[in-house]
Amino acid sequence: MEKHPFVIDAIVILPNHLHCIWTLPQGDAEFSTRWRLIKSWFSRRCDRKYQGKISTSRQSKQEKAVWQRRFWEHLIRDEQDFINHVNYIHYNPVHHGLVSRSFDWKYSSFHRYVQRDVYDVNWGSSETPVFDVSVGME
Repeated sequence: MEKHPFVIDAIVILPNHLHCIWTLPQGDAEFSTRWRLIKSWFSRRCDRKYQGKISTSRQSKQEKAVWQRRFWEHLIRDEQDFINHVNYIHYNPVHHGLVSRSFDWKYSSFHRYVQRDVYDVNWGSSETPVFDVSVGME
């Protein structure tokens, strides 16, 4: 964060993937550097039992099997696009059947948004939010 600052606007960490929205400093679009540093830091500290079988290709590059090599990025176009993606991120644990309401998933920025009165604690539990077909396909 000191060398490559960014703000985490929204995040959810699930058992097999994560979603997040970052705001980078003006004129900075270095998502790849930040992801490389995060993945590297985490992989070095991750218990071996979670690393899985490491392919020959990954071994030759001294990579772990914790992360995919790639990531998908999407430049937020406007306020509505931001809201749609924040909602998608926060609804993801419900969508994947991990909880019945977003509030019950502790690995999420949803709680921050509840504290700011953006969401009610029961948001998304009784009615499935409708997302544009492009949201979440990045």
